Amino acid sequence: MFILVQAHQYARYQALMDQAFRLRKRVFHDQLGWAVTIDGDCERDEYDALRPAYLMWCNDRAERLYGTLRLMPTTGPTLLYDVFHNTSAGANLIAPGIYEGTRMCLDEETLSEDFPRLETGKAFGMLLLALCECGLSHGIETLVSNYEPHLARVYRRAGLAVEEVGRAEGYGRSPVCCGVFEVSEEVRTRMQQALGVAAPLYAGYRPRKNAASEPVRISA
Repeated sequence: MFILVQAHQYARYQALMDQAFRLRKRVFHDQLGWAVTIDGDCERDEYDALRPAYLMWCNDRAERLYGTLRLMPTTGPTLLYDVFHNTSAGANLIAPGIYEGTRMCLDEETLSEDFPRLETGKAFGMLLLALCECGLSHGIETLVSNYEPHLARVYRRAGLAVEEVGRAEGYGRSPVCCGVFEVSEEVRTRMQQALGVAAPLYAGYRPRKNAASEPVRISA
């Protein structure tokens, strides 16, 4: 299942939180070679101290983590603004309806154990679809994300049209891209068709009826 863990729920989902920070260390530090802050076997940065929300893919008992990403409002401090603020991208990505999604990663070993027939590309697509559904449910209209260039094709295969608005060097072996995509029911339908997924993935999914009237409801 896919759930959103907000600041007031950290203690309830502490096991998932711990797994997420360990997974981030394995993926971003060990595998990708990013210059990230390491604390023992975990990766955390100053943005985690701002008590953001985390989208978690886990088993039904919320004990076993499959994937995660961090969600932050662009009206406050964000990783992507700090990286891209000197480009045309940074100036136009601050608004109440725009959220940043970063540190997206999968535990491929755990997924292969529990879902041996699930391909990694589709698993990434499912996490992106759940992110879209989460955004729809919380009044988010646009999502900004960072990714390595080779992941652009994963977005496309998931039916997601991502507009690259900037690149930055010096964070790992490859440049880091900044991409923007729309959050809408039309986008969700297109992703469902591309991935062959019919039922909602995000546990709290609520169809959006009128985007203009839906407030953003992710607390800090």
